[in-house]
Amino acid sequence: MSYLFTSESVAAGHPDKVCDQISDALLDELLQHDPESRVAIETVASGSQIHVVGEMRSTHELSPVRVQELVRQKLAAIGYTPASYGLDFNDAASVSINVAISQQSPDIAQGVDNSLEVRSGQAADAYDRLGAGDQGIIFGYASNELAGAPAHRDSFMPAAIHLAHQLSRGYSDLQKQRQQDLGPDAKTQVTLRYARPGQPLEVDTVLISAQHAEHLHSEELAALLHSEVINPTLASSGLDASQTRLIINPSGRFIIGGPVGDAGLTGRKIVVDTYGGYAPHGGGAFSGKDPSKVDRSAAYAARWVAKNLVANGLAQHATVQIAYAIGAAHPVSVCVLSDNPQQDEKLEKVVRERFDLRPAAIIDRLQLQRFNAYQQTAAFGHFGRTDIALPWEQVITL
Repeated sequence: MSYLFTSESVAAGHPDKVCDQISDALLDELLQHDPESRVAIETVASGSQIHVVGEMRSTHELSPVRVQELVRQKLAAIGYTPASYGLDFNDAASVSINVAISQQSPDIAQGVDNSLEVRSGQAADAYDRLGAGDQGIIFGYASNELAGAPAHRDSFMPAAIHLAHQLSRGYSDLQKQRQQDLGPDAKTQVTLRYARPGQPLEVDTVLISAQHAEHLHSEELAALLHSEVINPTLASSGLDASQTRLIINPSGRFIIGGPVGDAGLTGRKIVVDTYGGYAPHGGGAFSGKDPSKVDRSAAYAARWVAKNLVANGLAQHATVQIAYAIGAAHPVSVCVLSDNPQQDEKLEKVVRERFDLRPAAIIDRLQLQRFNAYQQTAAFGHFGRTDIALPWEQVITL
């Protein structure tokens, strides 16, 4: 029996994504000057106020004045410049940016810089020196269900979230061209009909809620999005879209958006960041965290592992779970679940032999301290991207 599955994405101007991008812009600034920086920065945006809070340790001084400058630059790049959409973030009189970033707790620092293995005298090599920045469970996932779509076959992502991201990215690109008509805030949603897990049949429903200027009537908005965003995405999907239901702004109008319309917070769109609900999520957010935090680095590594298992033909789809204890270098556990349970033990052996999942090894192998483009991952998903080169998306031979 067939079934429906839905995933959502959001545009770069969504208030939660605004906060993710600000947090990662500050992270990029710190890592550029000091790759060893320890960072955990959260951003809150509401109305005409933005609050940047968290903790850090770095040789680079990030002054409140520099934070405010970076925040305004990022807001302008996202598209929050026309005052007609509720707030001009480039106007110093229109927005209040408050900064409260403290120094990293020494209790956390001692466990990260000197792992349990080092403190117990059991360290075997240099990769044992760095302990996990926190305890946690981390998941990675990959699937070949888009193998039939040439434009998307290399993504190895669940189809619904991948297509939702394509719609969001298409909308954001269009908004930059039509700022007089479209605002930066938008949400997309894609519902697919599946024959069975891993085999999508058709696009059942596409939903877009898009911020727009008051002069743009609903019929004009629908026609614009249909021709410039929806049609190209569905045409590239490789799926039957002949009966797709289209829903545009079901509330009727969407003029006030972004942080003026709704508060934003770093890390609140974690399912959008990963697999759209198609695979488990450990609960940890990515943005604003340096690579010593396994919430981020190990999630990238788990995706890298899962993608390589599928890309090498060892599985049709694979879920990888890694668990860590704060301050310990070695994972507590590693688990692989695939479409063929009889092969999972063999796949776990492959993972343990080919992938070193200690935090320092992950950081070194994927060059995460020198990536310096985390803010680009903070919108349109962290996985399956082809518009930017992501180290954790590289395929190796197993």
